[in-house]
Amino acid sequence: MTHRREPAVAGLFYPLDAEELRYELDRFLSLAPDSPLTPKAMIVPHAGYAYSGAIAASAYAQLAKIAPQITQVALFGPSHRVPLRGLAICNAEQFLTPLGPVGVDLARCQQLMQFPQVSIMDEAHAQEHSLEVQLPFLQTVLKDFKLIPIVVGDASAEQVCEVMEYLWQQPGMLIIVSSDLSHYHDYHTAQQLDQQTTDAIEHLRPDQIGYEQACGRNPVNGLLLLAQHQHLQASTLDLRNSGDTSGARDRVVGYGAYVFH
Repeated sequence: MTHRREPAVAGLFYPLDAEELRYELDRFLSLAPDSPLTPKAMIVPHAGYAYSGAIAASAYAQLAKIAPQITQVALFGPSHRVPLRGLAICNAEQFLTPLGPVGVDLARCQQLMQFPQVSIMDEAHAQEHSLEVQLPFLQTVLKDFKLIPIVVGDASAEQVCEVMEYLWQQPGMLIIVSSDLSHYHDYHTAQQLDQQTTDAIEHLRPDQIGYEQACGRNPVNGLLLLAQHQHLQASTLDLRNSGDTSGARDRVVGYGAYVFH
């Protein structure tokens, strides 16, 4: 029997109904601005679509021109629910969304076990939304791909980068980091903090990003090290917060979309 990871936040973070979900994704992607940049890697937010869907779409829309070339997606997201040392893969053969199953590259995942910081931990994936909310976007913009889902816990930038560098060498690979920015500051404080984080990302300076600046700090900083090693540039496509997308401005969460090219 196929081991499937069932949706945990469908109907909460994004629509449970497939038709409604397709409509919402198409709307976000159609409104995304054009960019001449071709992504080699991306950072995208992972809140509910009402809050961060438009920001995430600004990055995903850039994949349309290279979709046939992408056959594997390594998706890194922070662990919100399960304490975890290192990086966790899982035993699931498929991740399910209302749009259908996403196949997991189990062979590639198994290869990651060569790294001591990588372990198998299904419970880290079971309720984790940081990876799940990216999947409907990927199902919409890519033709056919295999997923390498990785939840990141307490891990150094070097430990994350080591795994990313191995994956980077594989043909047809796209690396995505799922991360929101600052949490629960007033609107103007959040703007200042998120701009500082954005400056650190654009200048590939992982030492300047703390835990209070990005919930996905660990995978983000691993990607910044990878970008240094691979001589990539980082560009910001969108930078907003929930005060821009949902109205309330007293306690906001920041969202940014970045491509590495």
